[in-house]
Amino acid sequence: MLNQILFIDDDPITLMLCKKVIARADFCHEIITSSNGEEALQHFTAMKKNRDIIRPDLIFLDLNMPIMGGWEFLNYFEKIEFSEFKTIKVVVLSSTIDPEDLEKSKQYEMVIDFLPKPISTQMLTYLSDKMGF
Repeated sequence: MLNQILFIDDDPITLMLCKKVIARADFCHEIITSSNGEEALQHFTAMKKNRDIIRPDLIFLDLNMPIMGGWEFLNYFEKIEFSEFKTIKVVVLSSTIDPEDLEKSKQYEMVIDFLPKPISTQMLTYLSDKMGF
């Protein structure tokens, strides 16, 4: 079981459903959320300043969000200023599975998978097996 997941998504209904599925599956102890990539980067910047803030074990990332979308988040997150977080794995969750997006996601070392929304208990079992926990 993971300690903490960061869910980056702007849709409150999606977040609510995902929290329920994750809680039912005993996949992690805590879920924190950001409504866009910029808010998530602010969280990681705060984490760099305050070592007491818990580091997420996994990020679920939506691609299409206002202010800063998933691709922009990944571009910033792989920069040197966030290098201390490079071991945190990312799962892209998207409502459309565009083959071009799937190929693009493979360019990011931290992205371990690209899965369709909505999240399911089967997906969580698959990710648990893939990540070895």
